[in-house]
Amino acid sequence: MQSMTGFGKAEAADYKTGISFSVEIASVNRKQLDIRPNLPREFSGLEPLLRRLIGEKVSRGSVMARVYFTLAEAAATEAVSINHALLQKLADQCRALHNEAGGGSWSISELLGLPGVIEPVSPDVESEEVKAAFSQAVTGALNALVQMRAAEGRSMAEDICLRLDRLTEIVNEIEPLTVDIPESLKQKLLEKMRDADLPVDPDDERVIKEVVIYSDRSDVSEEITRLRSHFKQFRGFLEIHDKPVGRSMDFLVQEIFREINTLGNKANGCEVTPMVVQFKTELEKIREQVQNIE
Repeated sequence: MQSMTGFGKAEAADYKTGISFSVEIASVNRKQLDIRPNLPREFSGLEPLLRRLIGEKVSRGSVMARVYFTLAEAAATEAVSINHALLQKLADQCRALHNEAGGGSWSISELLGLPGVIEPVSPDVESEEVKAAFSQAVTGALNALVQMRAAEGRSMAEDICLRLDRLTEIVNEIEPLTVDIPESLKQKLLEKMRDADLPVDPDDERVIKEVVIYSDRSDVSEEITRLRSHFKQFRGFLEIHDKPVGRSMDFLVQEIFREINTLGNKANGCEVTPMVVQFKTELEKIREQVQNIE
């Protein structure tokens, strides 16, 4: 089980081209996988590769990936070129102006500083060496991210286990208090019929049958059985480490809430109500944790 929150950073270099990559990847919780890449313009062509590598390691969450690059000193000198055609044209125009004006001076260094004379040379992002270094940096950052997410996931699993234990205790406390609710409700209904002097015979088999059917609606044994089954399923999800379980756990939390809500409605007005409130409080804390599980 993994959290959706984490951070990883790694570096790698291609010594042939002199390009070094530094990659930082951070993630936070989100229902779907949302990848937000931030690459230098020169390496925008590597975005599909970045998305593929992230998708292989992460299935849910908002993932921010920032890529930096540097050039070795020797490579940096080769990363620019002079636009000779533009430089020659500017020089010719300067000479013409000098002849027309009969004075003025200019230098090559001044011309080199004009826009467009010196142009950056984009790295060959399609080279296997560059892609290998890029993939190595991204994979390293992803591995660090996954390790952090797994460590937080283990801590979350421990906390959820403790809260599941508490939910189990509450259900065990509730069960004996609800055993007599149907029979108690039946007797109350029959007593009210007698006190109201209704024109029906309380000993009539048909009346007794309707009363029994009504009182059985307050039987919570089915809800208790389902709750225990859900607890077992939940613990099973906590032990799964090779695939995402967040969605399944989120659904199960909703089912547990539905069952305890039904139980509370059936047992309304007795000493079970405060325990149901405690149960819902603990369950809400689990729900908050589950929102951050991959």
